[in-house]
Amino acid sequence: MRKWINKGFKYYATFLHRREMQNLRNPVQTQNQVLRQLIQGARDTDWGKRHGYRSIRTPEAFAAQVPIQDYDSLKPFIQRMMHGERDVLWNGQVQWFSKSSGTTNDKSKFIPVSRTNLNKCHIKGSWHTMMWFYQNRSDARQFEMKTLLMGGSLDRFEPHPRTLIGDVSAIMIHNMPTIGKMFFTPDLKTAILPDWEEKLEKMAQICAREERMVSIGGVPTWTILFLRRILEITGKDHMLEVWPNFQAYIHGGVSFDPYRKQFEKFFPSDKISYQEIYNASEGYFAVQNDFDDPGLLLLLNNGIYYEFIPIEEWGKTNQKAVTLKDVEIGKDYALVISTNAGLWRYQVGDTITFTSLNPPKIRVTGRTKQFVNAFGEEVMVANTDKALAMTCRVMDAIVSEYTVAPVYLDGTEKGSHEWLVEFEKAPKDIEKFSNLLDINLQKVNSDYEAKRYKDMALECLRMTVLPKGTFLNWMRARGKVGGQNKVPRLANDRKYVDQILEFFQEE
Repeated sequence: MRKWINKGFKYYATFLHRREMQNLRNPVQTQNQVLRQLIQGARDTDWGKRHGYRSIRTPEAFAAQVPIQDYDSLKPFIQRMMHGERDVLWNGQVQWFSKSSGTTNDKSKFIPVSRTNLNKCHIKGSWHTMMWFYQNRSDARQFEMKTLLMGGSLDRFEPHPRTLIGDVSAIMIHNMPTIGKMFFTPDLKTAILPDWEEKLEKMAQICAREERMVSIGGVPTWTILFLRRILEITGKDHMLEVWPNFQAYIHGGVSFDPYRKQFEKFFPSDKISYQEIYNASEGYFAVQNDFDDPGLLLLLNNGIYYEFIPIEEWGKTNQKAVTLKDVEIGKDYALVISTNAGLWRYQVGDTITFTSLNPPKIRVTGRTKQFVNAFGEEVMVANTDKALAMTCRVMDAIVSEYTVAPVYLDGTEKGSHEWLVEFEKAPKDIEKFSNLLDINLQKVNSDYEAKRYKDMALECLRMTVLPKGTFLNWMRARGKVGGQNKVPRLANDRKYVDQILEFFQEE
């Protein structure tokens, strides 16, 4: 029966592909249609009435009548929704709220996930991910074997118990279509356990015995811990001895470059596919549709209207955003979205760059709050990830975690960058590794190169190597464990670096 279901999905994937190609032929027109649908759906909400949605006919009018928002500006409306109020940001009552890392003022953000958003954005995005996987691999068996998704947990909102909050992965797993449950492991009870380390252990015990495993999905950091535990349980040398039918790792949340060599050790075969997705608490934005191209295809008809703030507008009082028709390849933008859950012109906090316009493809380059620009060097996460990957290839090293911050020197105008690095496989010569990393960072970032010229503004980066497990223990001490929590890569101050160094010295 499973073989027939898998064969049936191949036909369905062909149908989805044909329909998606129609959307891609006219990307601007597709996006304008999405905007009209969103405006229509929210015109009688409190938000829609306040901003005159009934009079909006064009993207220009939408931008003129609705200011760009952040979480703090939408928070009062979201709180009303969490207490059960209807027709606030989106029509009807919203029961689900995705919990993600917080703002300066809050430990956590709570992002509305309407029923429409769940079905027509998050779950639809998952179907399209599978569709593109089947387009790339004629031997795909996701709907014949077993797939593991590393989800979060769910809780009731005490002031209004009908409201449920949790990681977006947990919400998706809880609402998974019936047919999908046949092909996923572990069971629902285990998948949404609140204690992450207990869940990781139970999943490892279950999956160590599951020879039908064909793919897994999750953030690399926590997936690595999971795979290590399975090898400890089974005593095997690599994961293909445990899962002989394995085909794919589907990843997102952070750049995969620093982790690739570790996964190639877990799965020593050139037949393993690595597919990147861009699925956040706020929506399912993009998916890698060609395994030979790292660009992520923007999902244009997924209940999300996209706008983009050019780098020269960042931080201004009245930031101006451009639409899809005006973006340029290779330029950094801050992502702004409007969704069928009631996020209106909302800054996600991610930065992206376009690698293609026809079709629209992007790469996630970092976070608007994760950069180092203390000396005008404008270093983004994409720069440090790439430079690190280049250096590791040459030096035969594997980095498991890292973070970077500026170093300010008293009595001189010169500064530098401090790197805290944890190696899975350390290079033979740390000083040589550090110097090569600095050279490679200059190669991928011309602003950093200019500041490093003859040490005029910046000196060579400094590296501190931390013992294995330091970052994990620091995250655990902060209560930041689980698939939604990631080590901050860059900061324009020394908050995280100083915290980690202090934690390391106390251990």
